[in-house]
Amino acid sequence: MTDIPVLRLDGAAFTHPGGGGISGLDLSIAPGEAVAVIGPNGAGKSTLLNGLLGLVPLSAGTMRFGSPVTDDPAAGASRAHAARGMIGFLPQTAELDPDFPISLEQVVMQGRYRRLGLLRWPGRADRAAARRALETVGLTELAKRRFGELSGGQRQRGLLARALASDPRLLLLDEPFNGLDQQNRDALTDTIRSLKGAGVAVLVSTHDLDLAKVVCDAVLLVNRTQLAFGPVDEVLTLGNVQECFDGVEVELDHHTLVVPGHEGH
Repeated sequence: MTDIPVLRLDGAAFTHPGGGGISGLDLSIAPGEAVAVIGPNGAGKSTLLNGLLGLVPLSAGTMRFGSPVTDDPAAGASRAHAARGMIGFLPQTAELDPDFPISLEQVVMQGRYRRLGLLRWPGRADRAAARRALETVGLTELAKRRFGELSGGQRQRGLLARALASDPRLLLLDEPFNGLDQQNRDALTDTIRSLKGAGVAVLVSTHDLDLAKVVCDAVLLVNRTQLAFGPVDEVLTLGNVQECFDGVEVELDHHTLVVPGHEGH
């Protein structure tokens, strides 16, 4: 563990070339800490994750990955590019065709390709990393199974193993619990706890407020801009939820409620 945050944003904004995005981001994530990014649909949660991956431009503020910022923009950009190699990402929608003839083990090995480059075959260290990733998500016995034959929850955990195979210091999860049954939700929750114990920082986009209370240390509440950031119990107050969700049905403390809209909306 180290006192240096894995990720720090100061006044950061990510803006799509055609307009729209998210702004006013001030946060830091320490090794072994899990942060939930919560907001309504269209609030900019996925934009934030894509911005960290370099897929949406940083249009304001600073972004630091594990080391102090530099005043040299060129050096800062180069370091940010290299630092993104420490990020693992589980997308919201799997891009793999379930009919494609590829095994779970081969899918997980894809997580090593960034380290391997184009001209190297996986070696002993790569195979060991893939095995560890499968063990972490509890799918070792299904390694040789065709990916498309797995259940939806197993495929989701397999894609998480792919992200883990790169040995990330920061793991980004985009709505990872959507469509999962309780068994796979519990397995994924246990995996996040295990990763935190190993010092991996986790940033998870979710609309599940109760989930944030179960597995996360802090909450980033957003709706096109940062509304609040801090410990779960301090951020997930009724007042903050009302400010963030306007007339939207959400679940809080296992109760479904429709947050009333603000006057004038």
